[in-house]
Amino acid sequence: MSQRVIAVTGGHGVLGRAVVEAALADGLKVADIDHATDQSAPDGVLELGGVDLTDPASATKAIAAVAAHFGRLDALLNIAGGFVWQMTDDADPAWAKMFALNLTTALNASRAALPHLKASPEGRIVNVGANAALKSAAGMGAYAASKAGVHRLTESLAEELKDTSVTVNAVLPSILDTAQNRKDMPEADPAKWVRPADLARVMLFLASPDSRAVTGALIPVTGRV
Repeated sequence: MSQRVIAVTGGHGVLGRAVVEAALADGLKVADIDHATDQSAPDGVLELGGVDLTDPASATKAIAAVAAHFGRLDALLNIAGGFVWQMTDDADPAWAKMFALNLTTALNASRAALPHLKASPEGRIVNVGANAALKSAAGMGAYAASKAGVHRLTESLAEELKDTSVTVNAVLPSILDTAQNRKDMPEADPAKWVRPADLARVMLFLASPDSRAVTGALIPVTGRV
């Protein structure tokens, strides 16, 4: 995998940082595509900040910059997204926001990357779905529905690309062990949650040539939750 090039969207978040660090440790060439502009990337990472992945033109420009810089693109890891806990009858509904952040970003980045991934001997797309989207709960409607959309996008795109070298899969994490989640759920046992570094390893396997026999899979990564 030493010559492979991966693009990570949302690389400034907790999971994104874990994936970037693990990819660098594996000797991969890494591009970080993020909406934020005030973060610095590790040495050797192509940093593309201020990118609005909800806009198709912006997504296309960013992916083209990655391919131009490295001369190729082998894998896209769609991590950009967000979470809102909100009851359905809230006066300021977050449905449009959740679909834009979680589904539209993955769609636009994937569409922009496909011409480059098809040119790779082992093209890969790895999406981040959610275990919570398999059976939703109170306050999770907007988030779970948007992530369910990511699941269906993953399956459909995998079917559409079966005649190419490109595979498309998604990981479905439960609760990530982050500082924010520990603050929000002080009574929970974070030892049962999923460490971002562990989820990163699963994602990088799916981004590797070794995963060529897997496509259209929705892989639960739930720790002991």
